[in-house]
Amino acid sequence: MPKMKTKRGVLKRMSLTKTGKVKRRKAFHGHLLSGKSAKRRRNLRQAALVEGAFAKSVKRMMGEA
Repeated sequence: MPKMKTKRGVLKRMSLTKTGKVKRRKAFHGHLLSGKSAKRRRNLRQAALVEGAFAKSVKRMMGEA
């Protein structure tokens, strides 16, 4: 069997927590922040977890079989 290749883009954008959950950055915090409220910008700073069945496929892309 050939080795499983890692999707490097996914690995750069997401990380695993100690318990094995997938942590990601929230979208819409890159630019055009002046039109967003302070509360919305503050909430976008927090990291989010990848939910449900999508987390399994993301782990596989990260090379965590």
